[in-house]
Amino acid sequence: MTPPASGQGPTDELAGPAAWSGLSAGALATATADAAAPAVTGAAASIPGPAPAALGSPPVSGFADLHFHMMSEEAFGGGWLHGKHDGAGALDDCDGGIPGSDHARVRQDLSALLDRCPQSTMLDFASNGALSALLGLGGGVLGSEAMGKTAGTEGDTGLHLQRERFSEGWPRWDTIAHQQGHVSWLRAAHDRGLSLIVMSAVSFDWLCSILPEQNRKRPCDEMADVDLQLQMTDALAARNAGWMEVALSPAHARQIIGAGKLAVVLSIEASHLFGRDVDAAKMRAQLDKYHALGVRTLQPVHQVDNAFGGAALHNPIFQFAQYTESCFIDTDCDATLAGVTLGMDVDASCRNMRGLTPLGDALVGEMMDRGMLIDVAHLAERGVDRVFQLAQARDYYPMYISHGHFREIMGPGVAEKEKSTPARVVRMLRQTGGIFGLRTAHDETRQYTRSSVENSCQGSSRSFAQAHEYGRLGLKVPMAFGADLNGFIQQTRPRFGEDGACSAAFQAEADCQAWDQREQGPGPLGTEFDEKGLAHEGMLPDLLADLDRLGVDTTGLRSSTESFLRMWERAQGPRAGMADPATDLDESGIAPFATSEERELAYPRKCGAAYCPGFQALGGSCRFDEECASGQCTAVACNAIPGRCVCNDDADCGSGLRCALKTPGIGGDNACEPKRADHQMCTRDGECASGRCGGLIAGAGWCYTPRSRTIGQGCRVNEECSSDRCGDLTQTCLCRSDAHCAASQFCGWGANEGECVNKRSRGAACTKDNQCASGNCRFLFCR
Repeated sequence: MTPPASGQGPTDELAGPAAWSGLSAGALATATADAAAPAVTGAAASIPGPAPAALGSPPVSGFADLHFHMMSEEAFGGGWLHGKHDGAGALDDCDGGIPGSDHARVRQDLSALLDRCPQSTMLDFASNGALSALLGLGGGVLGSEAMGKTAGTEGDTGLHLQRERFSEGWPRWDTIAHQQGHVSWLRAAHDRGLSLIVMSAVSFDWLCSILPEQNRKRPCDEMADVDLQLQMTDALAARNAGWMEVALSPAHARQIIGAGKLAVVLSIEASHLFGRDVDAAKMRAQLDKYHALGVRTLQPVHQVDNAFGGAALHNPIFQFAQYTESCFIDTDCDATLAGVTLGMDVDASCRNMRGLTPLGDALVGEMMDRGMLIDVAHLAERGVDRVFQLAQARDYYPMYISHGHFREIMGPGVAEKEKSTPARVVRMLRQTGGIFGLRTAHDETRQYTRSSVENSCQGSSRSFAQAHEYGRLGLKVPMAFGADLNGFIQQTRPRFGEDGACSAAFQAEADCQAWDQREQGPGPLGTEFDEKGLAHEGMLPDLLADLDRLGVDTTGLRSSTESFLRMWERAQGPRAGMADPATDLDESGIAPFATSEERELAYPRKCGAAYCPGFQALGGSCRFDEECASGQCTAVACNAIPGRCVCNDDADCGSGLRCALKTPGIGGDNACEPKRADHQMCTRDGECASGRCGGLIAGAGWCYTPRSRTIGQGCRVNEECSSDRCGDLTQTCLCRSDAHCAASQFCGWGANEGECVNKRSRGAACTKDNQCASGNCRFLFCR
């Protein structure tokens, strides 16, 4: 492939065609611009075919991420993502998506999409003009604003001025338009255990086509985007040859990891794989080209149906995308609109009727011939079934899912979608020796009762734990991460913080979930993950650490690279039939899913709203007393005047603090303040650090520490003095007897009343023996 011309791509990191002549291992060839008849030169021309796996290879260490879009800055014509994976200014502040912004926006007027199909008029009429309103002038602005917004977030698309600043506004768990794959983060993850990634070059020309033209760096062409991303990966590996390398075989991967490096496996995820006009000859030529470029796995299908098969339904936007190409309307189910599924032929359960096409069969066969790994993520269930049939015919050739959800454990929002993976498909993976890449999602899960982890923070590492434990204990399938970072998708939410923690459906649930994490623990890790969630690739080790703190057995995840390599070795043969009969799948232990309406009924109500009893700490906002741990809120008339939680008594405050009782509106409301030092005014013992308040007159006195003052030191009350005597006029400690003075002194009287006076020498006047150093007073003189 010829590097992009000036202004059309990251040419600053590519010196020219020779720069794409090989990985650090010198194994890849220069790809030509002619995709139909690629010329393979250099070392790649002699890359051997599938070879038997080495027997007795020692296990490698580390965990794997099976789906990472590191180069997504160049997906969709380069018109969506802000930030680069490497280089100067890669992670600079963005412009907040202001009008004319170069990222995170779709075109203002999308009405031309409706013009592609005559039936659109009927659909628009049936929806009372909703389609025209959504897609017409200004519709794109609304779409940009809505695309990334979910409950608890401020949005990552459209106008997002609060997200401008790098490290403050982004990245975070709900980032879908800002970089999550910088090389420094990848290195950080590698340093903490990540030993293999599947780097997926991705694009979808329909999404590219709805972006503003001025934002795109080049015409919308999925395979051109893929070529550029593969080229960039090669360049990245060459620049960082000391710690990363593209792996061309499982043996090569073991060698790379054994040398302490990160193994990078190249993959492709394109909706129109090999282009829109593809036949058997072009498919084989393209497969040859990409295999020569180091690609060792790919997905036959992505977001929409293509020449190879049908796509699993999951998001109505992609059904609409298919509709603008096929103009097909199905009324068997309502996946897209009420009573309607656009673009795809579906059954009554909203499952795509299209499986693998004859060309899809041929593609899978050609991949098997080359020992490539078949990723069935996004493939419709009928297509997955057909891949399994083809795998069985090849002695159970392995198939895997790079990123997915276990259907049975997910909440209805995901479980009802075809793209979720049912247990019967997991059985296929096990029987063929495959692996499952578990999505690090923000979605709600059901409660898996066999897990020791309470699902008390939906969408966080607790929900991921539910899915993981179901996969480990119930489905018993090898798992790795399938994070899909930079994949236009939201990630694992944090357990802490006020900005997006937990995926609660209503405020009372959010409040109780926040209280549970704060009070029941386990506590924060002390990293950005605590309040930003899975913000970027470098935080995958933090997710693992949080799972460990929750009590999850992460042994399988931490050794997932070995599981992946064993699958890859199985693909390269030899195989001896079924890898695992998978007769022990156990789908039990999943609690019924309670809807948000059902969950809300379980909470008490006041002032017309459900609330979480006693969740709010001192100083927190509240609507009424019952929301405060202290039982006292300053709000008035059901929050007509907003309030905050205040202390009720000293017990509500921590050590060293007192509850300052004040009259609301006059000097403020009750607040925890430091206890008073000695000689500060007080009204009760609890106000004093010493625990004693004395000398009360008209309800006020002074703090003091009993017996803490010696004769002559200042005092306020008798008990403060070692002699139990404080002078009313002098406010100093006075003696009562000689015992309160030093051995060489006596307790004075008269003008020296209460003072310790030095004993007198011989001849000095005296009245008593104790006044004399000799102890002898005779005739008023010391002897």
